[in-house]
Amino acid sequence: MRKVKALHQGDTVGLIAPSSPAPLEDLEKAVAAVTELGFNVKVGKSCYESYGYMAGPEEIRARDIHAMFGDPKINGIFCVRGGNGAIRLPRLINMKLIYKNPKVFLGYSDITILHLMFNLHGQFCTFHGPMPSTDMIKDLFPGYEKDHLLRAICDDEPIGELRPYDGALPMQTLVEGTAEGEIIGGNLSLVCALMGTPWEIDTKDRILILEDIDEPVYKIDRMLSQLLLAGKLEAASGIVLGQFTNITHKDPSRTFALEKVFEDVVAKAGRPTLINGYFGHGEKKVTIPLGVRAVIDGSNSTFTIIESGVVK
Repeated sequence: MRKVKALHQGDTVGLIAPSSPAPLEDLEKAVAAVTELGFNVKVGKSCYESYGYMAGPEEIRARDIHAMFGDPKINGIFCVRGGNGAIRLPRLINMKLIYKNPKVFLGYSDITILHLMFNLHGQFCTFHGPMPSTDMIKDLFPGYEKDHLLRAICDDEPIGELRPYDGALPMQTLVEGTAEGEIIGGNLSLVCALMGTPWEIDTKDRILILEDIDEPVYKIDRMLSQLLLAGKLEAASGIVLGQFTNITHKDPSRTFALEKVFEDVVAKAGRPTLINGYFGHGEKKVTIPLGVRAVIDGSNSTFTIIESGVVK
């Protein structure tokens, strides 16, 4: 997996909207937030588009991705938000152009579609972390989130062991053991959405990270079971389950605690597994370089990133 060039103060970051649009007032705040990080900003055309629940038709969003990756003056690309719609993009993405122009690419949630494409077919590291209009404009961003983000995209030293923010549950071991491998994954719903396509996730000998939001327990059960049946959980060297937020129950009188689903489904794969990872849709999140090597230590319930996703 190729590392990308680290961002430096004064570099230019392109903002794109591959999924849903951000309200214009939030977009203005997002530009200010990225500028405050020390970067110049170029706003892509997709950020000003709206097409139902998407930021413009897929052709416009794909062209924006091509424009930002193809522009040598753009040093990094931040997705302004997630939402819906990235699943329409894979057929339109020029992966030859993307492959030839690797650069810092940041986002999470619906952006999992693009992470998987760029990790597996572009063969370069991308970054699962906070986005400008949904995270960087919040009062909670300075400190834990901001520090982890800048370390991940600007520093060529490994992030090391991931530690909880104040108030977060500590990581716990679901399945004992140790594992090492390149990190892959993201949002559970989107990982499953690409199953059976040319962009299906490859978990072999990798550490699989998963998170999700606004899903009822039975659907999380179904999606995890799909990955189990497809051999994706057993193929992984290890698994880290992150923030599963706003979880609902179809029938509260007949359901399971989410941890019970993890025990019943994920643990069957027998891979070293941790829960309560500090990534996803929680109030604070780390930035995880996808494609770099990491280590799970079940004895100490630790997840340690042992290489950087960037080079100076």
